[in-house]
Amino acid sequence: MAFSTEVLIVLAPLFAAAFAGLLQRFIGDRVAMAVTTASVGLSLALSLPIFADFVWGEGHERIIELFRFVDVAGFTSTWSVRIDTLSAIMLVVVNTVSFLVHVYSIGYMADDPHRARFFSYLSFFTFSMLALVTANDFLQLFFGWEGVGVASYLLIGFWYHKRSANDAAIKAFVVNRIGDFGFALGIMAAFFCYGSIQYDAVFAAAAAHPDLMLGVGDVQVRAVEAVAFLLFIGAMGKSAQFFLHVWLPDAM
Repeated sequence: MAFSTEVLIVLAPLFAAAFAGLLQRFIGDRVAMAVTTASVGLSLALSLPIFADFVWGEGHERIIELFRFVDVAGFTSTWSVRIDTLSAIMLVVVNTVSFLVHVYSIGYMADDPHRARFFSYLSFFTFSMLALVTANDFLQLFFGWEGVGVASYLLIGFWYHKRSANDAAIKAFVVNRIGDFGFALGIMAAFFCYGSIQYDAVFAAAAAHPDLMLGVGDVQVRAVEAVAFLLFIGAMGKSAQFFLHVWLPDAM
C-alpha cells in the first residue's frame, strides 16, 4: 500500500472513527471527540495546499493506488486516491463541512451519554465521503456511496430508544436501496458497453463511440444516456430528489 499525504487525508477520519468507536469505554467521550475532530481538522489542513496548488499553482493530476479490489476476467477495480481539480475542490468542501459539524456537535451533544459513538459515526461518514470523491472507478465510488448510506442509517437512528428515529432510519435505508439498485445497474451497463469501470477508460470509450446503443429488442437508447440515467437514479436516492425524497422529512 502506497502511503502519502493524499492517502492520510482519506484514512485519518477512518482511523479516528475506529479509535473512538472501538475504545470508547476506555478513552471516554472527551478523548473520542477530540481525536475525531482533530482527525478531520488534519484532513482539512492537508487538503488546503492541494487545493491551492490546483487553483494558483501548476497542480498535476495523480492517482495513488492502494490495493486491488477485483481483478477477474478483464473486470478490474482498485482502491485508489485520485487527485484532480474536481477532487481537490471536494476534499476542501467535505472536510470543511465535516469539521464544522464536528465542532458544532461538541456543544450540541454535550449532555448525551453516547457522544463517543456519535462522533465515531460522524468520522466514518467523513471517510466514506472522502473515499467517494477520490475514487478512480465506479466500484470504489459505489463503496463510498454505500458507506455514506450506512453512516446515514446509523446517525438517523442514533437515538434508537425513540420509535420515530428507528422508523426514520429504516425508511431512509429502504428508499436508498432503490437508488442504489439503479446505481449498480449503471455500473454494470458501463462495463457491458465500454469494457471498463475506470473513469478515464469509460469517458474515452463513450466519446469514441457516441452512437453505441443499449437496450432489449426494439427498445434501444444511446448507451451513454442509459448509463448516465441509471447513475443519476442513485444520486436521486442519496440526495433525496423528487420521488425518492420521502425519507428526508422523517430523518430530519
